Amino acid sequence: MSFYIKSEQTDDVVVVQCAGRMVRGEALRLLKGAVTILTQPRIIELDLTEVKMLDAGGLGMLVFLHCWTRDNGIQLKLVNPSKLAREMLERTRLTSIFNISSVEDAPEILRNVDSTIENVNRAVA
Repeated sequence: MSFYIKSEQTDDVVVVQCAGRMVRGEALRLLKGAVTILTQPRIIELDLTEVKMLDAGGLGMLVFLHCWTRDNGIQLKLVNPSKLAREMLERTRLTSIFNISSVEDAPEILRNVDSTIENVNRAVA
């Protein structure tokens, strides 16, 4: 099984859906390129629902993306990690550094984005 990425952007929120084997090699180069090329999103959500394999290289790439987004003023959220991905994040204690949410949390995240934009617009006006 290969690794696939699908990206959708709405305003300043980008959802990157990942599917397949997030393992060392071409898959991670693809993921890094897909995220680091994005033009000024405020939030990047990595949807890990369909991730079937996650190795040390994949975990390392998630840590790299966490640092890269933080350094660029972007929020990174891991959304709905598969059972395997969640187990790997828990075993390595990376759950303490990542913002991890479920699919059910997505409407709340988007609602908070809208209210933040409204507050900024009011402050500017």
